[in-house]
Amino acid sequence: MPVPSASERHRLFAVLGVTFGLAVTIGNTIGGGILRTPGIIASELPTFWLFLAVWIIGGLYALLGANALAELGTMVPRSGGQYVFVRHGLGDYMGFIVGWSDWISTCGTTAAVSIVVGEYAIVLFPQLRSIEAIALGCVAVLTVIQWMGTKWGSAAQNVTSAMKAFVLLLLIGACFWLGARNPMETSFEPEREGSLLLAFIISLQAVIYTYDGWSAVIYFSEEVKEAGRNIPKAMAGGIVSVIAIYLLINVGFLRVVPLGTIAGEKLAAGVVAQHLFGPSGDLIIRVVMIVALLSAVSSNVLMAPRVLFAMANDGLFWRGAREVNKGGTPDIALLISSVLGAAFIVTGTFENVIAKLAFFFVANYTLSFATLFVLRRREPDAVRPYRAWGHPFTTGIALLASVAFLIGAVIGDRTNSLWSLGILCVSYPVYLLVRSRKAS
Repeated sequence: MPVPSASERHRLFAVLGVTFGLAVTIGNTIGGGILRTPGIIASELPTFWLFLAVWIIGGLYALLGANALAELGTMVPRSGGQYVFVRHGLGDYMGFIVGWSDWISTCGTTAAVSIVVGEYAIVLFPQLRSIEAIALGCVAVLTVIQWMGTKWGSAAQNVTSAMKAFVLLLLIGACFWLGARNPMETSFEPEREGSLLLAFIISLQAVIYTYDGWSAVIYFSEEVKEAGRNIPKAMAGGIVSVIAIYLLINVGFLRVVPLGTIAGEKLAAGVVAQHLFGPSGDLIIRVVMIVALLSAVSSNVLMAPRVLFAMANDGLFWRGAREVNKGGTPDIALLISSVLGAAFIVTGTFENVIAKLAFFFVANYTLSFATLFVLRRREPDAVRPYRAWGHPFTTGIALLASVAFLIGAVIGDRTNSLWSLGILCVSYPVYLLVRSRKAS
């Protein structure tokens, strides 16, 4: 058997198609948020159309963002997510910030979602006893599958995302079939301090977080066949599918219960399930949650090593993480990422990590949209297999929305935002150290 050359050991395989792009977009975006967030929105917005409008606007923001990132992801077709084109457009330091914050928060998300899977699974199977053991087992199994190769990882993502779509469509069908309410029927007028505009902004923040994950396919840009055509198709198709599912779920919930019933509930879907299925509702919604979250764990385990792999190729991480095994998996980067995710599970620190890096979640999008403006001006003649429709207006809207959302995040969570700014300050001397090692 021939020994792979050095270049082959550092090269990912272009074997993914549109189906995977759709699966990873849906799998990474739709998680537990859609089953929880409607309760938050219902407590803020009093009428059907306001309640629905915030979900539509959140979906439009995701579409505008995808429109911009599709151009960047096809113009700089390297796996690694937003880090790749932010570094290309804004330089090593900005790329360093985006890459490290994205990698660490993705590993933290892997831990967080796995823990929730464990929390729901242990009720169904009490003999398992340990939530942490279930979470670690979930990460371990998906890591082994993805270690076997890109095609295995793709198959796991396709299957888990299809399972998620199936159970959610069953839940939607049950709501419309068994529910008897007119969803648009007047429900209640909540008592609140402050303006309706403020309530809408608070709701929109929650909705945008629920839509987050729509950029998943650009983490695999160099692994997607005919990337210039298939990445935009996967992003647009995936987001439209998510918007449709979100709207149908929300209208379906209101087909069963009024807004007032789910207002303030931490798990709105649980309340709806109890009304639909009685005592069996809790069991059913736990199964739905587990199935819905497995594909989210899979997507995060897939995405994190791609960021580390790209950073290693650029000398911003240990060069050994550039290794790619014979199946096309960046195996060393996968191992390091999964170990970090497991450490977050064991130590229980993932919540603090995610809270402190939430600032960068919006900042990274802001930098990405700014990158498109920079590259359009600096490299006007560069090959662009896809050009963002309506630029600069559509990208400008997405950029302004991101800046506004970033300001809102800082105002809404000053403690963790100060931590984030502290991390940002510390990052520069760390970057200088890494760069000096790279130069040597």
